[in-house]
Amino acid sequence: MNKTQHYVLFPNHDNGMRLHKELKAEGVRAVIAPTPRSASKCCGISLLIEKDDIETVKSCIAVHDIDILDIVEIVRDINPNRDKYC
Repeated sequence: MNKTQHYVLFPNHDNGMRLHKELKAEGVRAVIAPTPRSASKCCGISLLIEKDDIETVKSCIAVHDIDILDIVEIVRDINPNRDKYC
């Protein structure tokens, strides 16, 4: 089974930090993460959110008038042998 992750993408880091602050105030878990290059080559930060929280996040974005680029779903690309040289 492929696991997916959901990222909120931003045009700049200020919007990312604003949304993170507002979600934290509402009790919604969001993790500041590097933007996956497969998702966007713009802003370096994104917010990693749970699939169940997407509607709450969209509502928070609308209420607080925060600019985002998109909310994307990406298949996790975890290589357990990464950085192993032996």
